[in-house]
Amino acid sequence: MPASHRLRKGRISAPNQIYLVTCNTHHRNPIFADFNAARALMLSLGATSPRVFTWCYVIMPDHFHWLMQLGEEVTLSNSVRFVKSQATKKLGSQQPLLKRVWQEGFHDHQIRQEEDLKNLARYILGNPLRAGLVNSVRNYSFWDAAWI
Repeated sequence: MPASHRLRKGRISAPNQIYLVTCNTHHRNPIFADFNAARALMLSLGATSPRVFTWCYVIMPDHFHWLMQLGEEVTLSNSVRFVKSQATKKLGSQQPLLKRVWQEGFHDHQIRQEEDLKNLARYILGNPLRAGLVNSVRNYSFWDAAWI
């Protein structure tokens, strides 16, 4: 069974539920190391409002993490599909030779009520530090959080 099918097994979309979503680029290609490509993904994440509330996100060179909350009439799969599709369209106009942007599927984690959102967001936003891309999140351009 392909990995993308295993990722979908047991996936549930619940209105107002908070999820941590991770999407990888095809073959972990560092597409988003390019400023304009990362900006295209940032704009795509922002275009989900008001259907989805974004608590925070960080865009890494070859993937992104998105802490988001579903609205009433949207599914998790459709929300992720929308972001990936919008980013792909924007990237296609910037990089016409780019054939595939995304790995199939995505990883999601449904956040339990007892999980501390701010600590989870700090962990997510610390990815560029742990990857050695910067020595301070202030020096990294591709993130946002509702608390800032």
